[in-house]
Amino acid sequence: MARVHKIELNEVPKDIQNIYREYSTNYGPFINQVKVFAQRPPALKHIMGMLLEMDKEALIPKRYLEIGVIVVSRLNQCDYCVDHHTPRLLVEGFSQETVDRILEEDCPGLDELDQLVRDLAIQVTHTPANIPEKVFDGLRNHFTDPQIVELVLRISLCGFFNRFNDALQIENELKG
Repeated sequence: MARVHKIELNEVPKDIQNIYREYSTNYGPFINQVKVFAQRPPALKHIMGMLLEMDKEALIPKRYLEIGVIVVSRLNQCDYCVDHHTPRLLVEGFSQETVDRILEEDCPGLDELDQLVRDLAIQVTHTPANIPEKVFDGLRNHFTDPQIVELVLRISLCGFFNRFNDALQIENELKG
């Protein structure tokens, strides 16, 4: 049970009910997370609204976003995010073994770019001030600057979501 009262859709200001609805259904089965976020309508509006907007733009292939999210979530041991994002990585063509072993240096099923994104997620999570320039040189061979910014943003934001979910003990919809 979450540590705070959950807010229902009809309790949210009308101007952000569409964000609440869309994030909890179309973006993913995140209704329990949305109900907690709704305690602070500006957070719901801007954080979840931003994610919905970036998702519509699809600037970065989902494959790389999901690698980043799974890596960070495994590092932070956030079962909520691992459980919600594992199916998304499987849809991108990865095996369950790859998802389970994604933190291993010799993880099967990852190509060179997948490994680069995985390593970036580890470094952003553990040592963000010490990421070697060669990592960004490698990223620039595949991504534009806006894509790199979004990738780092999404990796960093995932760490926030991991801590938010765990600190407030948001119930996992997939295990209920």
